[in-house]
Amino acid sequence: MNVGTLLVAKGLVSEEDIGRAVEHQSSNGGVLGDSILALGLLTADQVESVLSEAPQAPSVVENTGIDPVLLLELAIKGIYSESLETASQLSDALKLTSRVIDQLLQTAMDRKLIEAGGTTLHGEMRYGLTRAGREYAIDCLQRGQYFGPAPVTFEAYADRIQRQRVTNEIVSRGRLDAAFEGLVMPERLIRRLGPAINSGNSILIYGPAGNGKTTIAEIVGNIFQNVIYVPYCVEIDGEIMKVFDPSIHRVVDDPQARETTTNLRRSRIDTRWVACYRPMVITGGELTIEMLDLKYNALAKFYEAPLHIKALNGTFLIDDFGRQRAKPEDILNRWIVPLNSRIDFLTLHTGKSVTIPFDEVVIFSTNMHPDDLMDPAFQRRISYKLETVEPPEELFRKVLAGMAAKHSLELSEDIYERILAGIRDNNAPLAYYQPKFIIDQVLASCKFEGMKPQFTDDNVDDALANLFVKKTDDKMFGVKRS
Repeated sequence: MNVGTLLVAKGLVSEEDIGRAVEHQSSNGGVLGDSILALGLLTADQVESVLSEAPQAPSVVENTGIDPVLLLELAIKGIYSESLETASQLSDALKLTSRVIDQLLQTAMDRKLIEAGGTTLHGEMRYGLTRAGREYAIDCLQRGQYFGPAPVTFEAYADRIQRQRVTNEIVSRGRLDAAFEGLVMPERLIRRLGPAINSGNSILIYGPAGNGKTTIAEIVGNIFQNVIYVPYCVEIDGEIMKVFDPSIHRVVDDPQARETTTNLRRSRIDTRWVACYRPMVITGGELTIEMLDLKYNALAKFYEAPLHIKALNGTFLIDDFGRQRAKPEDILNRWIVPLNSRIDFLTLHTGKSVTIPFDEVVIFSTNMHPDDLMDPAFQRRISYKLETVEPPEELFRKVLAGMAAKHSLELSEDIYERILAGIRDNNAPLAYYQPKFIIDQVLASCKFEGMKPQFTDDNVDDALANLFVKKTDDKMFGVKRS
């Protein structure tokens, strides 16, 4: 992690600005930060503001907040299991400063756990385990097999969650309009959605299937732009809980910026934390109550944070709510305390429980009526309830015409009326998903027939036949009912 990458991510400078600063640095020497200031790209206060937001790297073992024995165990496990030999290798693996690593190595030398074994081609001292060190490593692995970045304290994690709350970021009307650009949405829905996002409270999006509930929720989750810091893992009462998940957390990392800004006061940032954009976690019918609890790996002896913890300072979407394997009331009861009190409880396998700040936008998306899912008491706890309804004909036509034009399809009046009649003949309501479905079908048909993209009576009828399943009173699959 480096400040140059963060400056680009925060929109304070561009990649081109960084390139100019690199050229200036090459000609004038010094660190890149001096060149950024000299070119007037930023002020010293702006750079300092970015630095003050980031977690600060501990300069000595005591400042990590972690038991030195736990850190020593991590280092020894790295030497034993990962064949790490040098201080720089351990620093990269544990995400600790060279000074902290040197202290740990000195402690290991004093305890006769390691011994020097010559130098590398670059003149760096190599270390290896003694017999006592190997026995110590095996003992460490029996107590816990986790090896990786050193943990941060639970207190530091809780404080960081509070400092980077979702409500710290204002989503303006302009940003909301830009996020929904290209989508035809009712103006009133957009107008109501803005305050819901900025409140940081829970949102219920409900309505008939195929009218954009999931799309709206996904746009909301990706609309935030602030950079937050997520720990690789957290220490809780001597136990390790892994938090950072590369499949969920979008890392702020531009390869070009990374290569050109490593001298920009890198050592001040604590690399046990990962700079990320606000996360979004999406879960659907697979959600169970157990997925909202700490997951303990009895073999490796460390924890994996549950999904809603990985979503902290971001968005958690429960899609198709009401169709989970768990009963809706069980899921809702699990969320009562977090939504109402803005705190949650994590319980270790030892029985110890800790309180953690709960900061995220929880979105329930469902095509079922809220009265069928939750009682009035829980409905009161969901601050914003947005209904997506079938589009009026003018909006439906606008969506269809826009998508057709995007694919170079000429939407004549006859074709439009044919589509509209086909939907009505099936006694189906208009829906926002139908234009895309029909156009995808038409394009596939044209590709098969080897013709340029175009609407025809036949491919439109085929698309409508795939859109709806015909029902008859006396026959099933062409066979008369008995």
